[in-house]
Amino acid sequence: MRDRIQPGVSGPALLLTTDKISASHRSRDAYVYVRQSTPTQMVQHTESLARQYELRERAVALGWPGHQVVVIDVDLGRSGAQTDGRTGFKELVADVGLGKVGIVLGIEVSRLARNNADWYQLLDLCAITDTLIADADGVYHPADFNDRLVLGLKGTMSEAELHLIKSRLTAGLKHKATKGELRQGLPVGLDYDEDDRVMLTADEAVREAIVTVFRCFDELGSARQVLMRLREDGVLLPRRANGSQRITWAPATYPAVHDLLTNPAYAGAFVFGRTRTEKRVDPITGTVRSRVQLVSREQWEVLIPDHHPGYISWETYETNAARLRGNWRRPRELAGGAVREGRALLQGLLRCGRCGRIMQTGYSGTKGNCPRYVCARAKQLYAGEHVCQSIGGIRLENRVLDEMFDVLAPAALTATAQALAEADANYRRDLAVFELAVERARYEADRALRQFDNVEPENRLVARTLEKALEAKLAAVRAAENDLAAQRAHRPVALTQQELDWIATAGADIRAIFDAPTTTMRERKQLIRAVIAEIGITVHRQRRVADLRIVWQGGAMTEVSMPMTKAGAHLRVTDEQTVALVRRLARHYNDQTIAAILGKQKRRTATGLPFTRARVAILRAGHNIPVYQPPAQLDVGPSEDDAVVVTITEAEKILAVSRETLYRWIRDGFITAEQITPGAPWRIRIDQAVRNRIQPEAPEGWLGLDEAAKALGVARQTVLHKVQRGQLQAIHVNRGRRKGLRIQVKPDQPGLFDTTNRRKAQC
Repeated sequence: MRDRIQPGVSGPALLLTTDKISASHRSRDAYVYVRQSTPTQMVQHTESLARQYELRERAVALGWPGHQVVVIDVDLGRSGAQTDGRTGFKELVADVGLGKVGIVLGIEVSRLARNNADWYQLLDLCAITDTLIADADGVYHPADFNDRLVLGLKGTMSEAELHLIKSRLTAGLKHKATKGELRQGLPVGLDYDEDDRVMLTADEAVREAIVTVFRCFDELGSARQVLMRLREDGVLLPRRANGSQRITWAPATYPAVHDLLTNPAYAGAFVFGRTRTEKRVDPITGTVRSRVQLVSREQWEVLIPDHHPGYISWETYETNAARLRGNWRRPRELAGGAVREGRALLQGLLRCGRCGRIMQTGYSGTKGNCPRYVCARAKQLYAGEHVCQSIGGIRLENRVLDEMFDVLAPAALTATAQALAEADANYRRDLAVFELAVERARYEADRALRQFDNVEPENRLVARTLEKALEAKLAAVRAAENDLAAQRAHRPVALTQQELDWIATAGADIRAIFDAPTTTMRERKQLIRAVIAEIGITVHRQRRVADLRIVWQGGAMTEVSMPMTKAGAHLRVTDEQTVALVRRLARHYNDQTIAAILGKQKRRTATGLPFTRARVAILRAGHNIPVYQPPAQLDVGPSEDDAVVVTITEAEKILAVSRETLYRWIRDGFITAEQITPGAPWRIRIDQAVRNRIQPEAPEGWLGLDEAAKALGVARQTVLHKVQRGQLQAIHVNRGRRKGLRIQVKPDQPGLFDTTNRRKAQC
C-alpha cells in the first residue's frame, strides 16, 4: 500500500519517509532503470532524461550506499512495447529472479514496460523475491495486495496510453495518405522536389537502367529471364538503402528485378498499406519474430493512380503483374506457369475434359524428346487404377499450331514490319545504358583525381589512400569502356533493300519464323501463350477421336475434332487426305508443281514441315504413287478433231492467244476449264469447237462486246451471260489491230426488253 504523504513533505521526499524499506532490502542492490523510446526523445527531451538519472541520488537518500546503486541505461532509444532488443530490462528481470535486487526505481511505470505481459512478469518475480518497486509517487511492495492492485492499474494505463498514441498517429497517417500527401520512402529512380512532389530522378543513368528492366520484361515476359539477360549483358542496376540518398551500382539480382517490376510507384501510383507486419513464434528458439509481408492489391488501404510521373503506365503495370502471376508454379486446377525449355509446346495449357485438372507432361521415345500429355492426378491422389486420359503430343501440337497460325495469318505482315522498326531502336536504347555507365565512371574518376590533386604531397597517409581510390576508379572506367565496345560490336547488321523486300513477303510467314532453328522452345511457347489461354481436351478411345476446345486470349473459343493414330501405327504419318490428293495430282503434275499446290493449301508433312519437291518425292515413294510422265509433245493442228486437255502454257501455243486472254475466257465462261484442287493450275479442254472460235479476222455482221450490247439494248454482262448459255455465238479474233471478242448479232435477235417473241413462243 502506498504510504501517506506527510503535510509539508514534497513528492520526492516521499521516498525518504517510507517504512517499507527494511535492512534486508538495503543489503541488496538498488537498480535504477533509465529508458527513452526513441533517439529523438534523447536529443529533444533532455529534462526527462535528467530526472531519471536523479533517481540514483534518491536511492542513496533511501539508505543504499553509492556503490550498491546500479544504473541500467542500455535501453535508451528502445520502445517499451516489447522486450525484444531491451537487454537492460532482461538483465533487470534476471537479477530480480536471482534475488540480487532490493528495490527497482523508475521515474514512472511506463519506463519499465508498456506491455502487461512483461510488467506482470516483473511484478511476480518481485513478489517472490521480496523486491520493492519505486516511482515518483511512492514505494510499493508487489507482495502487498493493495500495492499490487495500484501497480496493475498503472501498468494497464501505461499500455492503454501507448495504444491511444499509436491510434492517433496511425489515424493521422491514414488521413494524410488518403489525400496522397504522406511523404514515404521512395524507391531508387524517384525523388522529392522542393515542394515535396514526386518526380523522376535527374540521374539519366538511373532512369535508363530502370527503363531497360521494363523493356526486357516486355520482350521476355519473365523476371528470371530479365535477370539472365541483364547478367549476360553486364548491365548494373542502381540501389539505394532505406533512408539514404546515395546511389550505388551492383550486378542485377532477382529481388532487385522483381521489386522494380512489382512496385506501383514506378507506374506513377501512390499506395499506402501495401505491406503488413506479421509476428510469429520461432519453433526452434521460441522467440517472437516479425516479418514484413506484401498483401494483395484488394487489401491496399489507399491507391491513387496517376499520382506522379512514372516509368510505365498503370495499364502496363497491371499487365506486368498479370504476367508475373501467370508465371508462378500454380495448382493443378489452374492453367499457366512460366514457360520452360522443354520440348512440350502445350505445357501448362492442356486441361483434362474429364476431371478438369491441368494435364502433366512426360517424354518418351528413344531420345526422350517425344512429349506426351497425361492426366494422372486422380490416380496419384486417390489411388485410382487408371489415369483419366493421355495423348501423344506431336500430332496434337501440330493440329493446335495449324489452328493458331490460321488465326495469326492476317497479322503476320504487321508483326514483321513492327519487328523491323523496333530492332534498331531497341539496340540504341540498350547502347545508351552502357554509354551512361561510361559517363558515370569517368565522372567518378575525375572527382577522385581532383581529391588526389588537392592533398598535400607530404601527407602520405592520405595520399596513398586517395591514390588507391583513383586507381580503382580508373580501372572502373576501363571496364565500362570495354563493355561499351563489346556492345557496339553486337550491333545488328543493316538489311539491304532486297532483304527488306524478302522479309515483307516470305518473312511475313510467321510459321516459317516459328519453325526456324534459331527460334528457341521458350520463344515458341511464349508465342503460343500470347494467343491461346487454355485448351480443353477429351479423348474418345473407342472412336479414336480427340475433341479440342481452344480458348483464345480474349475469351473466343474454337472447337476442333482431331483423329487419333491407330494403336501400333507410326506417329509421324501424313494424313490420308493429303496422300489421296498427291495421288490425284501425280497423274497430271510433276513434284515441283505438287509441292507448290500443297504449299498454297498450307498442308504440312507429318513432322510439320512445308512440302518441297524432295519431300513430295519421298511421300510418293512411301505410298507407291507413280511419278508424273509428261505426254509427248503436242502437235495439234487446226484440222484435228480429237479433244485434248492441256495446261495454260500449252493452250497459249495451240490457240495462239496470251495467258491473260485465257484467264479472262475462263472467268467469262468463254471456254471450259477445271482445277483438280484449289491452287492447282487450270486445265483447259480444247476440241474442234474451241478451235473454230479462234479466227484471224471477224466475219461480216460480227460485232465487238460494246457494239453488241448497244445493238441488243442490254448491258455488257448480260451479253456475256448469253454467250455462256449458248444464246449468242462468239468468236475470238487473234490477229490484227482489232483483236478480241466478236459476237454475232442477227437482225431478228431479241433484246432484253423485247417481249413480243417471248409471248408468241409461250402461245
